[in-house]
Amino acid sequence: MAVRVTLDALIVAKGIKARDLAAQVGLSETQLSLFRSGKVKGIRFRTLAKLCAALECRPGDLLDYDFDAADLLGDEEE
Repeated sequence: MAVRVTLDALIVAKGIKARDLAAQVGLSETQLSLFRSGKVKGIRFRTLAKLCAALECRPGDLLDYDFDAADLLGDEEE
């Protein structure tokens, strides 16, 4: 899948520690780390909204997408 989590770059740009962000948003450091690494299958909109509020950003600032025609073929991996 060509969706990438770009949260690390935003954390660096904002000068915030991941530990502090996790606490502010109400996530464990492990949960935040899994999201940062792209190892989660989904994220609740409420959690996404909390991240955006804490970082003063938009959802598109946390995620990126590189077009891949294979994404249109089906859900074989899911």
